[in-house]
Amino acid sequence: MGITRRDFLKYTGLASASAGVAGVPYFKSVMAMGTKPEKEATYVNTFCEICFWNCGAVAKVVDGKVVKLEGQPGNPASKGKLCARGNAGMGSLYDPDRLKTPMLNVGKRGEPKWKKVSWDEALTFIAGKMAKIKETYGPEAVSLISHGTGGSFWKELLYAYGSHNYTAPSFAQCRGPRDIGYLVTFGAAPGSPEQIDMGNSKFIVLIGSHLGENAHNSQVQDFVDGISKGAKLLVVDPRFSIAAGKANWWLPIRPGTDMALLLAWINVIVNEELYDREYIGKYAMGLNELKAEVAQYTPEWAAQETDIPAATIVATAREMARYKPGVVIHPGRHTAWYGDDTQRGRAMAILTALLGAWGREGGNFFPTKEKGTIAPYPNIPALPEPEKPNLTGSWPYALEATTTAMRATTISGDPYPVKGWLVYGSNIMKTMPNQKETIEALRKLDLVVVVDIMPFEHIDWADVVLPEATYLERYDDIKVGKGKSLMYAIRQPVVQPMFESKPSWWIVKELSRKMGLEAYFPWKDMEENIKTRLEAAGVSFEELKKKGTIGFPDTAKPFITADNEPEFGTDSGKIELYSKALKDKGFDPVPKYTRPEMPPSGYFRLIYGRSPLHTFSRTTNNQWLAELYGENVLWLSARKAQSLGLKNGEYVVLENQDGAKSNKIKVKATERIREDCVYMVHGFGNRSKDLTRAYNKGADDQSLITRYAVDPLMGGTGMRVNFVKIVKEA
Repeated sequence: MGITRRDFLKYTGLASASAGVAGVPYFKSVMAMGTKPEKEATYVNTFCEICFWNCGAVAKVVDGKVVKLEGQPGNPASKGKLCARGNAGMGSLYDPDRLKTPMLNVGKRGEPKWKKVSWDEALTFIAGKMAKIKETYGPEAVSLISHGTGGSFWKELLYAYGSHNYTAPSFAQCRGPRDIGYLVTFGAAPGSPEQIDMGNSKFIVLIGSHLGENAHNSQVQDFVDGISKGAKLLVVDPRFSIAAGKANWWLPIRPGTDMALLLAWINVIVNEELYDREYIGKYAMGLNELKAEVAQYTPEWAAQETDIPAATIVATAREMARYKPGVVIHPGRHTAWYGDDTQRGRAMAILTALLGAWGREGGNFFPTKEKGTIAPYPNIPALPEPEKPNLTGSWPYALEATTTAMRATTISGDPYPVKGWLVYGSNIMKTMPNQKETIEALRKLDLVVVVDIMPFEHIDWADVVLPEATYLERYDDIKVGKGKSLMYAIRQPVVQPMFESKPSWWIVKELSRKMGLEAYFPWKDMEENIKTRLEAAGVSFEELKKKGTIGFPDTAKPFITADNEPEFGTDSGKIELYSKALKDKGFDPVPKYTRPEMPPSGYFRLIYGRSPLHTFSRTTNNQWLAELYGENVLWLSARKAQSLGLKNGEYVVLENQDGAKSNKIKVKATERIREDCVYMVHGFGNRSKDLTRAYNKGADDQSLITRYAVDPLMGGTGMRVNFVKIVKEA
């Protein structure tokens, strides 16, 4: 079928944007399509950073420009395919709104006045500030907030400086609660990517997990494989998600009552003796105590709490048990919901154990025990030991410094002052709840450094902004994957860095020299670093560059066999259905249910999620992805919309229980959501005017999350405890 250049521009959305991007090399090349023969292409292996699945990718480069990205066949994260975000990766590379030069803020935080400076000026400023903080308060007064591959270099610099206050939103605001729940139960976390064998599963349970919307590539492919082979699907969600559209059972649960459903399922499986007796008898302890504790949580009781009929609770529990052990109870990913999130994760782990699914085909597999042989670069000095403890707060199961504790300590100065934040690849205005607290903390700092690719709104609170090269312009460290088997993957420059952007390895190496820490970064450049370490491990650098990924399938031992018995890192060495360790620390040894607060009259519970076309806020300015999904919408029950006099597509404003208001957002009146809640995709409503496509598009859910419930075990911030009312736009 023929297509004209004019039609191509119209269909891709480039025509309307051509004036703003005509000077950008990639868009110039696109608009020249059809005017001359294509030059010879080269293909370069890398791995993606548009989300944190890090799929293997192959870049097609013509005349020094990336013109296409495809999935890398040999990489287990991509399996030869990329999602829409991965395919649109060069949209970030060639975004004209990119950060281009280092900048110093000569105005106030929050009201910046930017001065373009050289790299030498910017790094000299940072080194001087960090030296003064260390001399006055000690090295622990500087913290790193990081999310992304390049953050590993900043972590090394922080440790060399003498602070271990490294924190990532992925712990307190995302995966941390479920990780601790599984660690307490099995002595191991469920992994990232999650170590679930959905492609071979007989029964899949999703509890608030939006597969197909949360587009984690290989996992979605495995999910599709499992369903296509006949796996039964049960979805628990107050919203009829994409996954729910494929389900055998959709349970539209009352938000906040997931624990009640889990405990009722456990009650049925234990009392009807539907659990895997041989497996539990051999590998678990505490069954009798568990049975006694869950006796009160009957299906009839749970029906009153969850809005799910008792007969349905019983029937679905029996169905799960019928397909054991090939059952996946998806552990979830963003699990910081209501404040009891670690115990909810533990209830999911206990259910997994009762079905005998941990370490069994079609359930949860064991990651390879092979650690790999790639050692650190030789002759690096030992890192200094921190003089003061990390900022883990008062939570005994906080395995690392948490954003929550770091922010609170910055405000209070207790247990010691925090005076500097290094922020890498994390839009802190959209990752932590209660933006006012974040701003209060930022005002108390002596130094705020932001390292990023795009001018998201958090740069307005920085003293220094450093433009990082995109993943298509840089080397990062070797990726060591530990799924069923070991694999190594390489990220290498596909094209040279644009503007004055630099890769983090270069920034950190130069900064270390100014700080007197260059001994910790003795290598010439990242290529030499990688090549040296690969050769020491007996792996060919040139072969890895050529293949992109090298796998070692002989290292796979994913399931329990006679010669591969499981090991459990718990105190008892067994699966702990009843946890003495929790009891000794003053917590419930078996999860208990606490009824959540319900929305006041006239209010809805605010829930949020993901789009398959976006990664948080980091892709909302991407040319192609913004064209496909440029603003989020408010899912609202059609019946409620009618009663409020709202029409589909009408703009409204949300106001939460504390009076915080959102940007305007478009109503999506639908039968696919309960009447007591509203839903929106996270990451929109960006307030940075430097983002020409994303500025003020849609509503920022995080601006409405002024309250949060702190998990007492690990300090996670439960953020689904906010209520909103709908205000018609004037």
